[in-house]
Amino acid sequence: MKTLAVRQITLAAIVGALYVTMSYFSNIFGLSYGYIQCRFSEALTVLPFLCPSTTWGLFVGCIITNILSPYGAMDLIFGSLATLLAGLLTARCKNKWLAPLPPVLCNGLIIGGMISFQEVGFTSAFPAAFAFNACTVAVGEAIACYVLGMLLLEALTRSRILPERKALGAE
Repeated sequence: MKTLAVRQITLAAIVGALYVTMSYFSNIFGLSYGYIQCRFSEALTVLPFLCPSTTWGLFVGCIITNILSPYGAMDLIFGSLATLLAGLLTARCKNKWLAPLPPVLCNGLIIGGMISFQEVGFTSAFPAAFAFNACTVAVGEAIACYVLGMLLLEALTRSRILPERKALGAE
């Protein structure tokens, strides 16, 4: 049983390292921060569907990535918590087609709200700013999760290399 725990920790660490590397790579193209955030690393947020322990690797990877965020401590806290919440919800999904939905919704709402707050505060302009930012962040997240993430899920499902594969009865 200890071997499985070591595998889970190792896999979470690998996923965290991949998340950081892929996020910084996305930043080269200006995709990691801003209105439309299409981080390549967000494709990894579907992994908790197959292997729930990867949630913690994603969380730590997001913390490390957000150290360089132009949104400062708010992104470090709320951005990382959005990824943690999305991972925990994705791990509970029963259908692989719904696995990308928690990251899209969590990031759209939480990051969209955070960006809006930093832009206009809680003024009368907040609802409009929130609607715009939530939608644009969700669009970038949907591209990363539903296109790249689903390709990743399909490849990993077929390869059967994950140590903690869930039963995929709802394929």
